[in-house]
Amino acid sequence: MRALQIAATGMSAQQMRVEVISNNLANMSTTGYNARRAEFADLHYQQMTRAGTINAADGTVLPTGVQLGLGVRPASVTVNLSQGTLSQTGGDLDLAIEGDGYIEVTLTSGLAAYTRDGALKRSADGLIVTSEGLSVVPDITIPDDARSIAINTQGEVYAYFSDRIEPELLGQFTLAKFSNPKGLEALGSNLFSETAASGAALVDTPGEDGLGTLRQGYLESSSVDAVREVTELIEAQRGYELNAKVITAADQMLSATTQVR
Repeated sequence: MRALQIAATGMSAQQMRVEVISNNLANMSTTGYNARRAEFADLHYQQMTRAGTINAADGTVLPTGVQLGLGVRPASVTVNLSQGTLSQTGGDLDLAIEGDGYIEVTLTSGLAAYTRDGALKRSADGLIVTSEGLSVVPDITIPDDARSIAINTQGEVYAYFSDRIEPELLGQFTLAKFSNPKGLEALGSNLFSETAASGAALVDTPGEDGLGTLRQGYLESSSVDAVREVTELIEAQRGYELNAKVITAADQMLSATTQVR
């Protein structure tokens, strides 16, 4: 009886959907987090009678045929790239990206990674780094005697000193964009790496070539919609229960078959 295997794939699919939803809800407060959505596709079909098969001597063909589906399979877990709301923090090194783009950082392995988490920090050497201590590209060092810093929308970093009137330009942040950002590989810690699906990173100054701009003193909130996630959680739960009932019904049918005298 194929219903047992088919319903089992349905239960597995709904379980995966619940896992994706739970990850979204767990990251409701994660800076720059984009909600995920599980997508599914039907499995291959068993062709009991192919459409177009000749059904009579006069050449009459079957218009539809008989195709039995064998269940469902995960197709992808796609990222919703809608931007979260900007929350004001007032931090000198808190940066929100208004529009497209990612901040490039250097991993401990020397490889490049990308993030929208703009909660930057200052290391003991004055270098601007992420919350995980990864250096931001390009390297920008804040002098020890700097009174404050200012970052404009184009990413230019200026330092103000007590003994000077004019600020000093320390450097300029850049942003990276991808032809298919949904193809980025999530590394955890709000980091992504490029893949063959995402395409190579195109780096430019903020506000140029379709990139977003930077806003100092703000952070991008998570884009998770709690109401939508809870609604989908209920739908997934009901779908799981219905597939479980199919397994119960199939088991009862098999039991009735074995008890025939």
